[in-house]
Amino acid sequence: MAMGQRRKKQQGSLWVETARLGSSAVHPFYERLNLILDEAGFDEFVEGRCAGFYGGKVGRPSLAPAVYFRLLLIGYFEGIDSERGIAWRVADSLGLRRFLGFELSDGTPDHSTISRNRRLIDLETHEDVFSWIVRLLAKKGLIKGKTLGIDGTTLEANAAMRSIVRRDTGEKYDAFLERLAKESGIETPTREQMAKLDRNRPKKGSNKEWGHPHDPDARITKMKDGRTHLAHKAEHAVDMETGAIVAVTVQGADRGDAQSIDETLSEAAENLQEALEDEDAREGLSDELMSEIVADKGYHSNAVLERLSGEGARTYISEPNRGRRNWRGKADAKRATYANRRRIRGERGKKLLRRRGERVERSFAHSYDTGGMRRVHLRGHDNILKRVLIHTGAFNLGLVLRGVLGVGTPRGLQGRLRAVVSTLWSALRLLWRRPRPMGLDLGLATPDKKRGTPRLLLTFRILESPFSQRICPSATGC
Repeated sequence: MAMGQRRKKQQGSLWVETARLGSSAVHPFYERLNLILDEAGFDEFVEGRCAGFYGGKVGRPSLAPAVYFRLLLIGYFEGIDSERGIAWRVADSLGLRRFLGFELSDGTPDHSTISRNRRLIDLETHEDVFSWIVRLLAKKGLIKGKTLGIDGTTLEANAAMRSIVRRDTGEKYDAFLERLAKESGIETPTREQMAKLDRNRPKKGSNKEWGHPHDPDARITKMKDGRTHLAHKAEHAVDMETGAIVAVTVQGADRGDAQSIDETLSEAAENLQEALEDEDAREGLSDELMSEIVADKGYHSNAVLERLSGEGARTYISEPNRGRRNWRGKADAKRATYANRRRIRGERGKKLLRRRGERVERSFAHSYDTGGMRRVHLRGHDNILKRVLIHTGAFNLGLVLRGVLGVGTPRGLQGRLRAVVSTLWSALRLLWRRPRPMGLDLGLATPDKKRGTPRLLLTFRILESPFSQRICPSATGC
């Protein structure tokens, strides 16, 4: 007798009746998200904005703009970093098929179709979609625009350090070290000798001298965990009252905070201005847009404080310990620095700096850590920014859904359901517990080793309902 049977190979039917196809399950999170997008006219907006990128009926079958942007939204909500992973996840999920509008008999787009649409649709269109989401949040009252928190983080580039080349000669790192060793008198240098020579060389990782041949925008920098890697810098402007991302930029990782803040604030001002021009979104915005800027000590510089003070903004930027400073010929910078110092030492300043660490860092954690974009799979700032814009736009949509469902991601909804079931089960266990009679227990415990006298234990048990509590004067008596 055979120990088991082999798995039978199935042959697909040539014809399948539509009535016999099973109906896919509807995910409550994505169903509510589709309802919000449909009510706001998302499909009509992106179709009108992308009409110039689509031709006639000749050529490869196209992907609808609404489907393309929903695919990128799935990347955030499911925590998928690559477009290939998004395509696999959609092909495997019945709920995501319903979210995208695909029937069971329809084929889902592969990763090459998603990548081709991303390359053909320009960066300005992706920025318009992000701005549309900002206006949607303003209509919902989730953006005030008065106080903005600024901070940046690093995204690991899709490039390896061992592949960097000299910008002037184009030679690789190992070839460069071998040439230096021969110039120093070593005819046949070993790897240990080249490593020793490289260890004592100053400024060996300069971005002015080295770059990646396939990703020129990647810069050598130190990551959050201390590793040196090629990376990009993503900077967020976050509404301090609601936690919504107002603007996001992708810049070189070697740019200082004092240099990159201008571009981010410019994008934030443009997005808030567009929201202000919308009559429905205008009611939720503050009368003093971008009147307060909160940042950490990396953004503290005379130029930044003087420029923001000249624009009428109140700064709450942490000040590093620079010691005694010389203000000769810098009256405006001195005035702005002292005013900023006075504000950050006040109660409101301390409160805003604490809130900045909460709201801005939370946007990084959700967008890049759990959102799956800490390491990018694209190259070039424009390509990366296209993905990051829709990724952070999905984070903003999660704020809308949090007000409706109580959670901002599908995984959070699963955790909420698990907590509800656990609470109900605990309540049922209390109801099923057998009641104990009311009484008083009096007894002697073991003698105390130090005093040699027994300790008296009193235990009261009072039962008035199945949810009664036991009152125990001594922890050992319960």
